[in-house]
Parts: sequence; structure tokens; C-alpha cells
Amino acid sequence: MKPVATFKVVSSMPEALSRLPELAYNIRWAWDRETIDLFRRLGGNLWEECDHNPVRMLGLMSQSKLNALAQDEGFLAHFERVVNDFDSYIQSGKTAWFPSEFGLEERPKIAYFSLEFGLTESIPNYSGGLGVLAGDVLKAGSDLGIPMVGVGLLYQQGYFRQYLNIDGWQQETYPENDFYTMPLQLVTDAEGQPILIGVDLLSRTVYAQIWRVQVGRIDLYLLDTNIPQNERSDQDLTDQLYGGDRETRIRQEILLGIGGLRALYALELDPIVCHMNEGHSAFMALERTRILMEQYGISFAEGSAITSASNVFTTHTPVPAGNDYFAPDLMEKYFKTYREALGLSREDFLALGRTNPKDAKEHFCMTILALRMSAYANGVSRLHGEVAREMWKDVYPGVPLREIPIQSITNGVHTFSWVSKDMAQLFDRYLGPRWREDPTDQRVWQRATGIPDEELWRTHESRRARLVAFARNRLVSQLEQRGAPPTEIDMAYEALDPDVLTIGFARRFATYKRATLLLEEQDRFIDLLTGDRPVQFIFAGKAHPHDNDGKEFIRQIVHFARTSDCRNRIVFLEDYDMVVARYLAQGADVWMNTPRRPQEASGTSGMKAALNGVLNLSILDGWWAEAYRRQLGWAIGAGETYTDTKLQDYIESNALYDLLEKDIVPTFYERGSDHIPRGWVMRMKACLRELGPIFNTARMVQEYTRRFYYVALEQEQQFADNNYERGIAYARWLTHLQSQWDSIQISDIVLETRHDVHVGESLTINVEVYLGALQPDDVAIQLYTGIVDKQGTIERGRTYDMQPVDGNERGEGWYYYTTTFIADVTGRHGYTVRIIPKHPDMRRTIHLGLITWAG
Repeated sequence: MKPVATFKVVSSMPEALSRLPELAYNIRWAWDRETIDLFRRLGGNLWEECDHNPVRMLGLMSQSKLNALAQDEGFLAHFERVVNDFDSYIQSGKTAWFPSEFGLEERPKIAYFSLEFGLTESIPNYSGGLGVLAGDVLKAGSDLGIPMVGVGLLYQQGYFRQYLNIDGWQQETYPENDFYTMPLQLVTDAEGQPILIGVDLLSRTVYAQIWRVQVGRIDLYLLDTNIPQNERSDQDLTDQLYGGDRETRIRQEILLGIGGLRALYALELDPIVCHMNEGHSAFMALERTRILMEQYGISFAEGSAITSASNVFTTHTPVPAGNDYFAPDLMEKYFKTYREALGLSREDFLALGRTNPKDAKEHFCMTILALRMSAYANGVSRLHGEVAREMWKDVYPGVPLREIPIQSITNGVHTFSWVSKDMAQLFDRYLGPRWREDPTDQRVWQRATGIPDEELWRTHESRRARLVAFARNRLVSQLEQRGAPPTEIDMAYEALDPDVLTIGFARRFATYKRATLLLEEQDRFIDLLTGDRPVQFIFAGKAHPHDNDGKEFIRQIVHFARTSDCRNRIVFLEDYDMVVARYLAQGADVWMNTPRRPQEASGTSGMKAALNGVLNLSILDGWWAEAYRRQLGWAIGAGETYTDTKLQDYIESNALYDLLEKDIVPTFYERGSDHIPRGWVMRMKACLRELGPIFNTARMVQEYTRRFYYVALEQEQQFADNNYERGIAYARWLTHLQSQWDSIQISDIVLETRHDVHVGESLTINVEVYLGALQPDDVAIQLYTGIVDKQGTIERGRTYDMQPVDGNERGEGWYYYTTTFIADVTGRHGYTVRIIPKHPDMRRTIHLGLITWAG
């Protein structure tokens, strides 16, 4: 029976504890150990029973318990300490890194769009690494004082909950989230009514209400369509993350991109820079353009030229199948009216998301749309940047591979969310307070050398013991829910050994991650598990509900653990989430990662482990390809790629076993009289020193700010002066340039030197170019030269700007240019000349896709 109205019941908080809800609703507690300790003290077992959700916990506490705590002097002293620290954190935003570097901004200037955000297990609005990264970005943004806001969707059922049936096959459940008992607050107007935004989906408007999550000093806004103003099917739109069919996906992405931007405007937040975390939110770029067109009466070409200058796009997917594609008819079904409002034909609109704009059958790609509508784009590791440039080179015809405008900013993790409490206390003692103030300070992390071996090892051993205890309890719970026989449940209490070398493997069970690589040689696997120097493995991870191959990997691991003489040395923990991730990353000895190179874009789980002194054992892919040094962990292989995947699995499984048998196991078990593995501890310290200050989101967000955000912020502010007078002038210049570009020609190129060139000798090259209706100030004429490879192409070319020759105008649009350069390397060299756009208001122009080469 449906109610005629609803109301919310909240606890009656004693005056002395009146600020408890404020602490509960700001999830800064998720990375502040003192506040978590306060909540544990407040609720006791209720903290665990409520899945670390302080809002729900407060709602379940009796009034008598709250009243008693209000009289408890010890608790009140703890509470006051936490509140004072919270106030100090919020107020210190004015002196944090960003305002110190770039000046104080009173309102958010940067909007960060993501389909998922993983902030805490009590808000299950994430599926895995992409969402947890987005959550870590907001946490680091808060710490650094970045003037940013997050935008996403709020899912009634979130991502699925995983359990295994008796055969080890993954099953999925979709429990409903109760938003009113989570650290979320509904955004309302002055009359207390929910603020609604609408997007047009087919013949009707779908409305969404807005929920706010306070992430320290930053707000995250999430859209929810489960409201009575919508039809039943539209209410279900935000039910599941990555659920439904292609039509559900396009509807969700319209809501995220177009609806998300409208939500910010409804809240009177006008972002200057918009960052798309993956292509899901790329429709936002269209909406930014539409709004500017409507405000200033300009064309789509002009509007997109202005807005793209302050759009940032991050791609996370190194395989084509991982990018969103929509059929042309589906795009037309949902965007016919919208594209007409943009003044675009069907063909011109679809061209925005196609590699080949003239291919009528090519599907519309969200990644391509984001690339075309952004001045700044990046992959998430150095290697992934190379992979992405190769993947998307056809979007930029004529642009050399090295200059494809996709840069790389390597991911990081939020230090304070992932370092264990025990390790943090050790850092406090030996690194000093500055590791908390600036986790990017390499001088501070060098002090890890001074941590006594005994203390570091004992701290790590205690974390491994906690991991084993956690795994046992989790395993028992799994078996009880599955209806396992009592003998099997009793055996689960003895699973694993807190003194044995423990290897963790926890990630999404996609087939390219090769969770079953060890099963290639099962006899060697059993020998590892049962030898005199045993090894134990803890696996965790979810396969996508439609990925039967990934589910089969899980089943194979479970069956191997059951049927082999493993002596409880392998466990699979169901329902991988942020809780499981923390225990594993903080308590394992080795973090194993076995992707098929180069399909791992980054791999942030290994970074979380490294911050706790856990050593990585990984294929040289993602972040590990740039982080690996012999003293930091182990590399499987030497970065080879293969066309024969069976051969690759055979070779790399052998390499993995060789490392385990000949290096990792001996290093772990070689102890002195004090039972400390000195060689292992030496690697742990090197790991902390060299990886700690680099692979964190503080460094990552600072890099985004310096390289993208602040540059784009300045650009947009210049464009916006005098009602976009400068921006519109630039847009019209670009429109004129594009209309004339095909008429550009490069004629005679003359090298003045006619003999072999000696190293250090100067060479002069002259060229004649035809610019037609364009002026010399509109373009840059560049010499492009370098070593010629065996295919006859210039390898790793260098550019030299050519200068106009005095009296260079021949007339009728022809001009003469020249340049002189030094030949500084021996070998067979080649040269050519190219023309690219040039404008004082655009520092980078290669992303415009306009380039003309000689010949």
C-alpha cells in the first residue's frame, strides 16, 4: 500500500552532542581515523552492523544511550577533540595548496563528472576502480582546497551484491538503498521542496531530484529519478549502475551529462572548467555549447570552439570494446529534437562521435565525442597514454603519433583513505606530521629509512593477522549463507595462517586480468601451497553480470581450492567492496597483478598496497610499467606483447612461478635470530620511500590543476570578458579558418646545403606556401625533421617554426618562409614542412585536427 505522504524521523540529539549529525553527514570521517574511532566508541557493535554508516547508526541508537553519552566526560572529551579537528580542517581550506598557489576562489569553478563515485562502503555507488578513483579525486581535492564540485547519478540498487552458489558460480542480488539513512542530504529550495531538473527523453520530460554528499570541503551532487513526478519506467532509470541494455545506458548518460550540468545551473553553480571522467558524461559538452548558443545567439561551431577550450577528458579504457558506442538510429531516436536545436543535420551531429564522419554505418562513440569537444585529454598512466594515442590516432588524421593530443597523468590513490591506522601511527612517529600535510613531499618519505626494522615488521605482521581473522569470519559467513555443512564451516575457522606468506589478488574479474594464470601449472601451484615454505592466496573480485567467461574464472579458482590438497591455503572472498579492499591492501605481503599487457590502463589497487609497504608482483602494465624498480617488487616478464595469447599465458605463468619459487618465497622466509626478514623489510622501506610521494591523488590532482584546470580556467575567463567578446572573436576566427583550410598549399621546399652534412653544421630550408584568404598570423609554418626509419618515415620528428622572409609576400596568397637549424645527430635524416593553426588565445592547436603537410 502506497502512502499518501511521507515524513522523516530523526534522533533527538542532546545539546552536548548536537554536532554529531554534522560529523556523520560529512564523509571526511571516511579518511579521519579519530572520527571513525569516535563512531566505534559511540555505537559499539552497531558500527559494524550498520556497514560503517554513522547516519544509520545514529538513527538506530536509543535515546537513553545518547543521553548517557551526553553525560560521559570521557566521551565528551573525545567528541570535543574530533569536532575541533573537524573545524580546523574545514577552516584551513583558505590556506590549503590551491589558494596558496593560485589564489582563493569563493565558489566552485571546476565540475568533475563521473558515472560512479566510490567514497565509502556505506554509499554503494561504485562498481570498482573507476568509481573509487573518482572518490579519491574528490577527497584529494578537498585536502588541497581545489574549488571543485562532483556530479554523478545516485543508484537505488547500486552495483550488484555478489554471492557464489554451491558450484562456485557467481550470483547477483540487488538490494535497495535507503537514501534517507545514508550520508546524503536532499537538496531543497527555500520552501523545503526538492529542487528538480528535467531532461527530455523521447516525447516526455524525465525529472530528477538532487542529493548532496559532503566530501570534506567539497560537495558531490547526485541525480535520482525515483520520484513520483516520473512514470514508472523513468523512475527505474537510476536503479542500477551498469545495468540494463543500450537504451538504458544512453538514457543514463543523457541524464548524467545534460542533466548533471542543468543541476549545477539550478543550484546557481556555473562551472568554468568541466572534467569528464571517462566518456559516459560526454553529452555534457553538447549542453555547455547549447547554453552558450542560447545566451549569445552564436552557432554550434562557434559555441563548441569556446566551450571545448575549458573541457577536460580522461579516458580509462585501453580496449575498444570498453568504450560506449550507440547505433545511429538510437542516437537519432533520442537526439533528433536536441540536434535540431543545435542547428546540426543528422550527418553533422553523428560526425561528432565518429572516426570517419562520412561513414553512415559507423556507430556513435562517446570517447570520440569527448575527444572532439575537449582541449585537454589524457590517459591514466604513461603506458596507457601511448596506447590511447595509438587507439584514437584516426580521430586526428595527419597528426604524428607522438603528437596525438592525448597526454598522460598517472593515477594515484588517496593516501589517508588507504594507509592502515597502524601504519599511519608509525608514519606519525618517524616521518613526522608533514606526511599528512603534504603527502607529495619526497623528503618526508625518505625518512622511512629510519623506521626500525622491528617496528615496521611487527606492524605489518599485525595487519596480516587481522587480514587472516577478517578472511576467516567472512568465509564462515559466506558458507553459512550458502547452507554449507557444519564440517565445512568448522574448517573455515582454520583457513589461512597468520604466519604464512600471503598474496592478494583482488580486482574486477575481467578475462584480460587473468586471475587463473597460476592454474596453468597446477602441480607447481600445489607445491607452492603445501611446501615447507608455504604460500597462501586470497582472491576477491566481481565479474560483470553478463561476463560468463569472468564468472568461469571465479568458478575455476573455487573448484581448485576445494578439490586440491591446499590445506586451506586459498580462499575466495565474496562481494568485493572497499572494506575487503582495505583489509587486503593493508595486510597482504604481496599484491599480484597479471593483466594481459597493455590492457591495464592503470591499476590503482597496487598503489594502495604499496602505501602500506606491500610489495607488488605484476606484469609491466599500467602504473607498474613506470613505477617498477628491482628494489620495489617484482616484474613478470620484461614488458613483451604477444599475438598468441596461449603462448603468452604459458610463458608468463612460468615467469610468475620462477619469481615465486626462486626469489619471493626465499626472501620472505630467510630470517635471522630475531625472525625478521631483513631483505624483505629493505624492499618495504624502498617501496614507501619511492612510491609513497608519487602514486597518490594529491600529486595527481596537483598535476591536473597545473597542466589542465588552471590553464583552462584562465582561458575561459579571458574568453568570458565583456559578454564573451574575446571568445566569440576567437570562435569566428576558427570558423573562418576551418572554411578556408582545404585551400592551403605547400609548394617548393629548398634545402640550401647540397652536400653531406656534418654534426653541428647549420642547415637552412626555404619554402613557399599558399594561404589563400588566410593571413600569415593565422598559421604556423613548421619544419618537421628527424631520423628516417626502415619504413621510410620520420621517426620522433622535431619541429622548428619557420619565419617569414623579408618582403615575403609574392602576391595572390603566396608567401615565403625560412628556418635554420643545427644537425646534432648522425644518421639518415628526412624533413618536410607542415602548416597548423596559430592564435594568441590558444596555446595548443593540434587538438583542432587541422594540419596540412607538404606533398
